[in-house]
Amino acid sequence: MYNQQESYMTKETLIETVENQIVDGEPKKVKETLMRLVMTGTPREEAIQWIACALAVEIFDVMKHEASFNAKRYDQHLDELPNMDWLDD
Repeated sequence: MYNQQESYMTKETLIETVENQIVDGEPKKVKETLMRLVMTGTPREEAIQWIACALAVEIFDVMKHEASFNAKRYDQHLDELPNMDWLDD
């Protein structure tokens, strides 16, 4: 079981992670999603926050189920942004 206090990720950490993913180009889908959202009128800061939300959902699932990071599911969540119906799952 994970220690909730030790594994807590702040909003700032999530946003920093997304920014690093964009700079590194990995996963590629993160930068593509940012470009798509910005091109459709979403302010960059808001788009980054949405991407961070998708990342947080995946990280939470990893911790909850003690599983591996599911890159395919993360990509699917990114594809669905700005719709976040998967938050209800």
